[in-house]
Formats: sequence, structure tokens, C-alpha cells
Amino acid sequence: MTEPEPPRTGYRPHAPVPQPRRTEVADGVFACTPPGGGGCPSNAGLISGPDGVTVIDTVAAGSRALALAASAEALRAGPVRAVVNTHHHGGHVLGNAVFPGATVIAHALARSEMAETGPAPTEPERGDVRLVLPSVTFDERLTLYSGERRIELVFCGPAHTTNDVVAWLPDDGVLFTGDVALSGVTPCMLTGSVEGALRAVATLRGFGARTVVCGHGPVCGPEVFDETEAYLRWIQVIAMEGWQQGLTPLETAREAGLGDFGRLLDAGRVVGNLHRAYAELDGGALGRPLELPPVFAEMAQYTRDTRPAYLA
Repeated sequence: MTEPEPPRTGYRPHAPVPQPRRTEVADGVFACTPPGGGGCPSNAGLISGPDGVTVIDTVAAGSRALALAASAEALRAGPVRAVVNTHHHGGHVLGNAVFPGATVIAHALARSEMAETGPAPTEPERGDVRLVLPSVTFDERLTLYSGERRIELVFCGPAHTTNDVVAWLPDDGVLFTGDVALSGVTPCMLTGSVEGALRAVATLRGFGARTVVCGHGPVCGPEVFDETEAYLRWIQVIAMEGWQQGLTPLETAREAGLGDFGRLLDAGRVVGNLHRAYAELDGGALGRPLELPPVFAEMAQYTRDTRPAYLA
């Protein structure tokens, strides 16, 4: 079957459009994962109904967003009527512009964060980036309908960010978690909260999902909640030990190693997670802003220092 042409938009990709892997996880419900099957870039979801398609996250701008739009069109279920952004990070929202006419829905804080951050700088792979802000926002819960199918949007931040939303399909047992839970990828709570993420994971577990589509990584089951909780509790334990000894987060990361979590992608996030855990030990509001550039520099340093050496 010939792949459909990408929709006409203002984007001019500089590279071939990579088609996502589209997996049907329930009748008319699809997980769209990167063609290489890796933990990054982000995943998306497509939900077809009698009057059109609902999209969960729009990946990054440029060729990947175009590929997602083409995948939605290939369902032949009508136009994309609604787009849900699970949080404000660019890899989940910068493709909003390829769905003109769709209602973009997100948490109220996601809209303000997107407006403040603005679009990412134009890059060759991304093409021209035009940021489309949510036109519908909510604070706690919002229910969408795709025909008779309920899509329950539930705020569970601060966790990965201050504005995390999950999409729960109760009749199908399918949960789209955004980046609150990641499959095979190290959790990242630097711009959110370790303690808040533990509360969020408890909420997600309570839905009783059979199928979980995380923000990154392969489609999985509810075991991802146990894995995420174990990692976050480990972060709290080593943070407390390092904090009490007067070590910096980077020093604590080096002392602790990776424990049982070395198999996860992006292991350098341990440093950022420790910075967030330290901030919570210092007291104050969960999810309060941290100075990020120095933390990113330490994460990069940790990754360089711990990268395995390959001897020929």
C-alpha cells in the first residue's frame, strides 16, 4: 500500500519523512512510535472515531510531525478534530501546526509555559517552526468523546513537569502517560518533582490500565509503574545520603553509580533528578523552577565521564 502524501503545511523538511510505527492497541486506537523503535524521540497516539481523529501529542516539528499527520490521514477516519498536549515540552507540542483546524487541548500551565518558552530555534531537520498554543485548557479533569468512546484527561503534575496530563481510555484499558512514565528510558523529573511523580505514579496505577503508551519507549503494560516507582524511590534514598554528607548532586551520582538502572537509556538524567530531589529536601514548593543550564552541564559531564570505553 502506498503511503499517503504528507499534508500541505508551511514546513519544508530537509530530509525524507520517517514514517512512525503505528501499532493498534485497541479498536481504532493507535500508538505511534519512532521508526527505529528507540526511546527518543517521543511517541504519539491516534484515536479514530466516526467524525474524525484525536491526536495525543504531536512530536517535534518538521518531518516527524508531517509523518504523524500522514499516519492520521491514512486511517481514513476524517480530519483531525482534537489534539491533546500531555505537557509543554517541544518534542510533544511543536507539531501542533501540522493539524490546522484542530482544537488543541492542554493543562492551563502548559499553555503559559509554551507561551513563555516559545518555539525552538529553526533547525534543518525541523524546518520552519510555528508554535500553536492550546485553545482549550483545564485545571483538573476534562472528558472528550470520540463517538461513544470516552477520553479522560487527568492532571497529575507536578511530575515530569508542572503541567502533566494523561489520557485514559477506560473502555479500552489504554493509558497514554506522556512523560510521567517512560518505557526503557530513565525518568526525568528535573523540571517537575520526584515526590510529585511518586504521587502521580500511584494515580496512574489506580486506573487499572492493561496497555500503557508512554511518552518515550515501547508500548508496555502496567509493570512500567513499578519500575518508575522503584527508580524514583532509589533517587530519594541516594539524595538523602548525599545531602546529609554535604555532597553535591553530581558527586552523589558518581558515588552511587546506577544501581539496577544502568540498562535504561539516558542514564545521565540521574544528575538532574538528584538536583530536583535535593531541592525538595531543602524545602519549598514542589516543582519550583531551578537554574537549568548548570544542571545540564553537569548531566553532560556525568555522561562523558561514565560512557564505556571500547577498546579495539
